[in-house]
Amino acid sequence: MKPPQHAIAKADEALLAELGYKQEFKRAFTPLEVFGIAFSIIGLLPSIASVLFYAVPNGGPASMVWGWAVASLFILCIGMSMAELGSAAPTSGGLYFWTHSLSSPRCRNLLAWIVGYSNTIGTIASVASIDWGCAVQVMAAVSIGSGQTFMATSAQTFGVYVAIVLSHAVICCLGTAVLARLQTVYVVLNVCLCLAVIIGLPAATSKANMNSASYALGNFTNLNGWPDGYAFILSFLAPSWTIGSFDSSVHISEESSNAATAVPWAIVSAIGIAGILGWAINVSLAFCMGTDMNSLLTSPVGQPMAQIFFNRFGQNGTLALWSFVVLVQYMMGSSMVLASSRQTFAFARDGALPFSSYLYRMNSFTKTPVNTVWFVAAISIILGMLSFAGPQAINAIFSLSVTALYIAYAIPIIARFVFKNNFKPGPFNLGIFSLPVAIIAVSYMIIMNIVFFFPTMPQTDVANMNYTVVVLGGILFLSILWYYCPVYGGVHWFTGPVSNLGKVSEESASSIRESVEKNVDIKEVPVGV
Repeated sequence: MKPPQHAIAKADEALLAELGYKQEFKRAFTPLEVFGIAFSIIGLLPSIASVLFYAVPNGGPASMVWGWAVASLFILCIGMSMAELGSAAPTSGGLYFWTHSLSSPRCRNLLAWIVGYSNTIGTIASVASIDWGCAVQVMAAVSIGSGQTFMATSAQTFGVYVAIVLSHAVICCLGTAVLARLQTVYVVLNVCLCLAVIIGLPAATSKANMNSASYALGNFTNLNGWPDGYAFILSFLAPSWTIGSFDSSVHISEESSNAATAVPWAIVSAIGIAGILGWAINVSLAFCMGTDMNSLLTSPVGQPMAQIFFNRFGQNGTLALWSFVVLVQYMMGSSMVLASSRQTFAFARDGALPFSSYLYRMNSFTKTPVNTVWFVAAISIILGMLSFAGPQAINAIFSLSVTALYIAYAIPIIARFVFKNNFKPGPFNLGIFSLPVAIIAVSYMIIMNIVFFFPTMPQTDVANMNYTVVVLGGILFLSILWYYCPVYGGVHWFTGPVSNLGKVSEESASSIRESVEKNVDIKEVPVGV
């Protein structure tokens, strides 16, 4: 009798064959490691540090605590809707594959094209925002070490950023097994760092410096000038960016064992755990941050959270703790490059990207898509050049990574319920709650995308405008322009996901399936959408 692990591997291969693809990756990710990549990309403490400047001026403690709680529930709805689709059809192409499968034949090619480009640029923007956040944190450490006499220039921060991106590209060229094992390390460090701050920060704060419960949980400090209600909603960018890019689990589904179950539960559990731990971190910060919001935002350190740590732990204690913040943020970046390269590989596999024939190549030595890894790194570096246009321009990549991904998330969820299709649920299924949860998820994403296109202050100028709409709008405009380009455009040749099994795809899938039926209960494996 064949071992269960072998049977599961064959079942995974059978399902992928029925979706139209041959097994090209090594399935080295265990369910825990699939969860690990989603949770490590969320990153919690370093992520909260990277976007705390969105919450502090838009409500202060109240937005940090309650804005996080409200947004987390909406994000969980998005994750559950995504998990249902990922359970039914676990493939690296994920979102655009689902869109094409579930949409009307009249518009499926165009919608899949839009989702594919939104997802690709969204994941690359996530790489850029994570690694830029890491570069800023490195420079914050230098500032702390210098006694706050050093203030990094844009050129210096960009140089560190480029070095971080290139090092991540090198790491992600390694074999799948090595990348899978790293995820467990990332999860352990993430959780330990969160607990250290949740417990250690209040312990290091004297009673005289501890904020009252009424201030920490109820004070609303609005520094940017928008009406209070709108400012509160603007603070949602912090949790939306932090608890984001959970589609990363989908993009490594072809490298995952028991993907139809592992992928959806990785998404839901990563969001749920991040929501709870993240709320606890924000509560801890709200009690220990002091009452002078402006000093946190204008600190020479350049990082509100780093300044909070400096005020409570002192220079040496902050440097020790901050070194782990930087390390975990660095690990986030490597996981995000991994996920983004898989999405890019899948989209190139279906011929939709420029230079697809070059990008759709598997390295013969590492058995990983090395070309797409370096493609993602190159585009990330280009996005990082926005730093030379000013702080608001580089901050646009944080909004971009949310808005682009929300477009990619919303369309397949809508397609499932709006168009006539034969969607067949996988092992993860919400049943009668599927539609209500989907409505909540899509409504939230539409509202947030509109909100995140607005500038941070009502009175703005060229330097302070929100460039998200320019960057995202420009990329989507060019992609649609290419789609409708006469003679050469995608409208003439793009037909959505293309099977790479060859002429015998049906026979291959059937043969694999027959060999599996004796070893595993196929009824537990969905046949896709």
